[in-house]
Amino acid sequence: MEITETEKIRDISEIKKRVEELKREKDAVILAHYYVDGEVKKMADYTGDSFYLAQTAHKIKNRIIVMAGVKFMGESVKILNPDKKVLMAEGSADCPMAHMTTEEEIMKVKEEYDDLAVVSYVNSTAEIKALSDACITSSNALMVISALKEKNILVIPDKNLGNYIREKIKDKNIITLDGCCPVHAEYRKDSLLKLKEEYPDAMVLSHPECRKEILELSDYTGSTSGIIKTAGESENQEFIIFTESGITDELEDLKKDERNKLKKFIFPEGFICADMKRITPETLIETLENEINEVVMQVDLRKKASKPLERMLVLGE
Repeated sequence: MEITETEKIRDISEIKKRVEELKREKDAVILAHYYVDGEVKKMADYTGDSFYLAQTAHKIKNRIIVMAGVKFMGESVKILNPDKKVLMAEGSADCPMAHMTTEEEIMKVKEEYDDLAVVSYVNSTAEIKALSDACITSSNALMVISALKEKNILVIPDKNLGNYIREKIKDKNIITLDGCCPVHAEYRKDSLLKLKEEYPDAMVLSHPECRKEILELSDYTGSTSGIIKTAGESENQEFIIFTESGITDELEDLKKDERNKLKKFIFPEGFICADMKRITPETLIETLENEINEVVMQVDLRKKASKPLERMLVLGE
């Protein structure tokens, strides 16, 4: 029997009510990334990009933290909150890019350069963070790397972010490996040119995880929060957006302002992170009800990984 829209709304309303009850009972807080399901974000206490979530996680006092995001985000929260119980809203949600760099590759580069800093994108495993001198996000990469004293900077795992940094910071030798975000890196120049032909007056906003050929045709390149901010402040009325379509919710919220009510946001077809979309209101409530998908980490690994994350928070302010 097909479920009606009214029944769906009732179910979501009931889930939201129960989630609020569980948060109070268990002294829990929910963090959500921009890319997750819109209904999940409505139940979250804090929503944002990786840097914002890391900053927020560092200050949380609640006993339980639920991360509505992918695995590396849950690990980062645990690293910054060793005494908290950290739960993943969906245990199977992972980031392929986070696993694209190995210890062997890092050690090989270290052998080639004496004056080297290893800088890991926050989208990396705890094990890779533990081998790093500093972490970065797309929001603070330029600020953090500019502040490092080393001339040679190994940026891992995302080569596209590394290439973007290389173009912006000329006095550093930026070294990259072969990692990338499978979603952002899928899109090529021809897909953007087709959209520009259809929407010639549109402003192009892109994430630095995209290929160089996309960034070269963009009017603005920056983090998800930067893209949202730029779309809200620009006088333009049409925008071609090259990042995960989960930020549609935040972009549509901009229309509540009279200045933005006619704005149109265009995404290339299929710009979706399947892992982020594994997180649903149902998985969220199951996690909270049963306190499952706990992030567990060895003390030694956590301590090593905390140093580059803490350094990022200081340099990236």
